Amino acid sequence: MRITVALGGNALLKAGQEGTVGEQLVNLRLACRQLVELAREHDLVITHGNGPQVGKILLQNEMAADQTPAMPLDVCGAMSQGQIGYLLQQELHRAMVAAGSPHEVVTLITRVLVDPDDPSFQNPTKPIGSFYSAEVAAHYMKEKNETWIEDSGRGWRKVVPSPQPQRLLEEKVIKQLVQSSCLVIASGGGGIPVVEEPGGGYQGIEAVIDKDLAAALLADAVESQLLLILTDVPGAYLHYGTPNQQLLAEVTIEEIASYAAAGHFAAGSMGPKVEAAIRFVSRGKGRCAIITALDSATRALQGKAGTRVVAVL
Repeated sequence: MRITVALGGNALLKAGQEGTVGEQLVNLRLACRQLVELAREHDLVITHGNGPQVGKILLQNEMAADQTPAMPLDVCGAMSQGQIGYLLQQELHRAMVAAGSPHEVVTLITRVLVDPDDPSFQNPTKPIGSFYSAEVAAHYMKEKNETWIEDSGRGWRKVVPSPQPQRLLEEKVIKQLVQSSCLVIASGGGGIPVVEEPGGGYQGIEAVIDKDLAAALLADAVESQLLLILTDVPGAYLHYGTPNQQLLAEVTIEEIASYAAAGHFAAGSMGPKVEAAIRFVSRGKGRCAIITALDSATRALQGKAGTRVVAVL
């Protein structure tokens, strides 16, 4: 079976960690043990988040702006794809060799086409970068015409558009690599958002694509039978965070869509994962999506953990 695996941010960086390369390698080592177990019996395509890493790249830009030119957001996204892809590629290869199951592991910088008329460009909502004072936010809003919001009482952050992903521009190459038995890491951080130019080229744009929605697109492109979304909670819950919380073990796309409409899944966390599962399962016969904790990946495939989303029960 072909599985597209979407690694959450906790696979690379744990709460309270600084984000050193050493810390990320240790975290990835644990994640790769799970991936190697899956790769023994299945073809894997892997994607990952990049939130903390791209945030730190933006911070480096800001702190060194008087010494070196700051890079635009699309370039920062590309930098994070290369950085995380390299670390993941190193640890995956090491784990494969140790398990006696060598695969060619390759990271592909991936661009994702978005619509320049996407409504999100008129209503940016995705926070990026560090927290700042109201005075700093006011300065950037006035001088650079940026949009900033007060975020969770912790300060002000810049917000950018989060358009819907339409197509992976490297889709054909990814499929060729997968068909050649390569273990492919692609569309990291949701991919680099680009818009089509009149002359046929593509222009990077300041935006962030949701990594889970991009994972559904990747899974569809490579004709996966399963989308496995690995995160830091056991699955999707009703009434999450309350004494009445209830883990959804197996659910149809119709049922989970109704729960989403009722507001059970937070927009910035479980909501996109549920939407990605719905999109993937609804686009092909016999497909399944699983949302589960990183350390439960193997058990989830056995039906012993996580939330399984199917077309019909």
